[in-house]
Amino acid sequence: VWREESLKLAQDPAVSYFQIFENKGEIMGCSNPHPHCQVWASSSIPTLVEREQRNQRRYAEQHGAVLLLDYLDKELELGTRVVYENEHFAVVVPFWAVWPFETILLPRAQRHSLEQITDSETAGLADAYRTLTQAYDRIFDCEFPYTAGIHQAPATGEDHGAWQLHMHFYPPLLRSA
Repeated sequence: VWREESLKLAQDPAVSYFQIFENKGEIMGCSNPHPHCQVWASSSIPTLVEREQRNQRRYAEQHGAVLLLDYLDKELELGTRVVYENEHFAVVVPFWAVWPFETILLPRAQRHSLEQITDSETAGLADAYRTLTQAYDRIFDCEFPYTAGIHQAPATGEDHGAWQLHMHFYPPLLRSA
């Protein structure tokens, strides 16, 4: 469904950026006990996404490579912050994490958006997502709350060759169930 929504919104000339995100848990503003997905679409690009785009583009110009893929390679090589990996995706604790238990889910191949992922990559994304959220639940022995956002290349029609699809997970600060 996320891929289908991405395909639709990417074709809308009034939309420059859209973000698919999920909230789980009352503490995260979700009245349902299960994850609650929403799509936010805008005619402008959010500041954070502009910054991500600018930095990814700058890195590509300087190094001829994709920033988040190079970063993922380093994390996989070190192995210290890898939470989970499968054939198509990996989940790591970013070295720049601000929140306890913050993670980032990254494709192992360059993908600008959900529109580009294959059926087997979709299964890999679902596997990584499920494994991560179940791990969160086990850490505190409760239905662990979180907010998660998929960052895709802007839908502006420009070349976003340096962009890498990624998904941020931000759990709240919890010390116990």
